[in-house]
Amino acid sequence: MQYVTLNDGHKMPQLGFGVFQVPDLNVAEEAVSDALDTGYRLIDTAAAYANEEAVGKAINNSSVDRDDIFVTSKLWVDHFTYEKAKQGIDDSLNKLGLDYIDLYLLHQPYGDIAGAWRALIEAQKAGKIKSIGVSNFAPDQLMNLELMSDVKPAMNQIEVSPWFQEHDAV
Repeated sequence: MQYVTLNDGHKMPQLGFGVFQVPDLNVAEEAVSDALDTGYRLIDTAAAYANEEAVGKAINNSSVDRDDIFVTSKLWVDHFTYEKAKQGIDDSLNKLGLDYIDLYLLHQPYGDIAGAWRALIEAQKAGKIKSIGVSNFAPDQLMNLELMSDVKPAMNQIEVSPWFQEHDAV
């Protein structure tokens, strides 16, 4: 398996398995379980996907050691204040049934980004999250975040496909 080293030194598998648009919890759990059995070691979910609990069950029931699985989840915009973000992080940890999340992202660039980012930084310092980043940020939004904090995002997860090309962001 090939890895990429994030700007905070953590290593992330280059290829992962995501459960976007898998709302059926039994299907999500089985899919993640099968993905882990097949060799995937990066699992991507989000609070907005409403399947973190199923992802956590599959991970916790897997024969793969937790330290060998890289879990990414995302905070939804309805939690983009400092206090709500702290609660959202704890909610994700509880639903996943994990002691830590490898990578936690701000899902969209809306709301109180500064407050939510501060909560992610604190959770990272507390050991709840190993790496923090953003998702779906345009280059100017990413620059604004970098100007407001000394802690830089470890990644900006964006969609890129033949039908959705993001030349400026890549």
